[in-house]
Amino acid sequence: MSHTDYASFYRRSIDDRDGFWAEQARLIDWQRPFDRVCNYDNPPFARWFEGGLTNLCHNAVDRHLATRADQNALIYVSTETGTERAYTYRELHTEVQRMAAILRALGVQKGDRVLIYMPMIPEAAFAMLACVRIGAIHSVVFGGFASHSLATRIDDAAPKVIVSADAGMRAGKVVPYKHLLDEAIRLSRHQPQRVLMVNRGLAPLDPVAERDVDYATLREAHLQAQVPCEWVDSTHPSYILYTSGTTGKPKGVQRDTGGYAVALAASMRYIYMAQPGETYFSTSDIGWVVGHSYIIYGPLINGMATIMYEGTPIRPDAGIWWRLVQDYRVTVMFTAPTAARVLKKQDPAYLTKYDLSSLRALFLAGEPLDEPTATWMAQAIGKPVIDNYWQTETGWPILAVCNGVEPAPTKFGSPGKAVYGYDVRLIDENTGEKITEPNRKGVIAVQGPLPPGCLQTVWGDDERYVKTYWSSIPGRQMYSTFDWGVRDADGYYYILGRTDDVINVAGHRLGTREIEESISSHPAVAEVAVVGVADALKGQVAVAFAVLKDPARAATEADALKLEGEIMKVVDEQLGAVARPARVRFVSLLPKTRSGKLLRRAIQAVCEGRDPGDLTTLDDPSALQQIRDLVQPPSA
Repeated sequence: MSHTDYASFYRRSIDDRDGFWAEQARLIDWQRPFDRVCNYDNPPFARWFEGGLTNLCHNAVDRHLATRADQNALIYVSTETGTERAYTYRELHTEVQRMAAILRALGVQKGDRVLIYMPMIPEAAFAMLACVRIGAIHSVVFGGFASHSLATRIDDAAPKVIVSADAGMRAGKVVPYKHLLDEAIRLSRHQPQRVLMVNRGLAPLDPVAERDVDYATLREAHLQAQVPCEWVDSTHPSYILYTSGTTGKPKGVQRDTGGYAVALAASMRYIYMAQPGETYFSTSDIGWVVGHSYIIYGPLINGMATIMYEGTPIRPDAGIWWRLVQDYRVTVMFTAPTAARVLKKQDPAYLTKYDLSSLRALFLAGEPLDEPTATWMAQAIGKPVIDNYWQTETGWPILAVCNGVEPAPTKFGSPGKAVYGYDVRLIDENTGEKITEPNRKGVIAVQGPLPPGCLQTVWGDDERYVKTYWSSIPGRQMYSTFDWGVRDADGYYYILGRTDDVINVAGHRLGTREIEESISSHPAVAEVAVVGVADALKGQVAVAFAVLKDPARAATEADALKLEGEIMKVVDEQLGAVARPARVRFVSLLPKTRSGKLLRRAIQAVCEGRDPGDLTTLDDPSALQQIRDLVQPPSA
């Protein structure tokens, strides 16, 4: 397809929506062509490629067998267990059929849900692909999630079967899963019929009679299995993925089949500049949306090898990721800004130790990318560092630089422009009016219909979908991202943080993100989180928690006070005295989820002496304890 410039490519995706997406739909295989590109008769519910029959597993695996059966498809690397194993497309096809036969034998049929509670091991990928192969709907829950959170997801998705493992491993420590799963099932009203257990030999397995079955035994019984793909309607749900930060009843993002496959296929080409036959390395986890879209489905649909990595960025040393880039000739890499900040604290020699000549670009997403980190990373590895912005709900980027259409400069601090298919608007939160002039702050919203690949609805709750996502902008039915942003004169967006991360200091509305950017620019600061804390005088004050590049800078109380003063002066100069935090406290690490998201709400709760709520996603509990010790000193 011949492209002119990105501006006209984008305009066509909005003005000739059906023509544009009908063209992109050729990037995947259809068993039966669709009758209608987009059915938007019942807004905000969009039905993409209606009447078409396809299958996600066929597009990710089977269709490549004719041309690349002996090419690597899934490369499994665990620095936790010292395992490296590559599966070709032919081998992946065989293993997925075995898993599909097992699920069928356990009674799973089209439309049934299968909950996958697993570490980053190949069997987790086999399970996901096997589900969509037979038309079942998978719901992956991050391995090691606490029992209570897991129970709410079991009740919501009502899975017929749960696939799990004895344990995961993280930073050299075994994380047993079985007792967490058993407790979750005990707490659930819904009871799965069967639990399929993969035994890695890492932790004791105490099988429950009549319910738990062993994967290795069943695999042995289905070695020769041939399970054809179940052709499903394009609008058939492929999976449910629960978004983090939900209180009470979890929010299950429901994704379709055909629209998702098309969106991912197009994104690999236009956003990630990835070619079939190359190797893609996303450092995420299958428990998060990046793992679904860009470890499993996106790279495989595109005929690439994808690396599935179990481990941390600094074990056995801070060069591990770059060794994998060298060894597997990785062309496209995708990680989170958090990981870049972790590497920033390590010996820089590791960044130049390996041959990174194959790498075309490093993509970052998951949270806003600050300019100092982006600049540092780009210089350190000598490769383009490209930000992009999206959500669990959208499944693929909303804002990015689409170099695959037309090479364009990146601007550090900006994830880029509106991506084709997304009619992105900046909206005045009070009036609902569209903001057209540059550099004025608004809520980032999308005019419906959402493009293919975005959530169809909230699982089992259409009303909640409409109420949550489409009802917050005054007088308009528009999808709200719940993020503040500004757009510059060139059309590049800058994310200023969540609309609920705004603090009100003596009548001045301040984005915590803006204050964080400012503090990050101080050379001593590696990472920072800013929260608004209730204050009797000003309503709220900003309090900052910073991780230093060199903790010795705040070794004594006098040093800490001096540095705190310096940092406040930086904020004064950049944003004005009103934005100056009430305190800057120094900690050795910040409380984050395992996917690297800062738990600002939990920090805020601790600062205000409230219960921080569900902390099952917290990666390291000592991070929150440090903050507790600082803000709630033991009473004399």
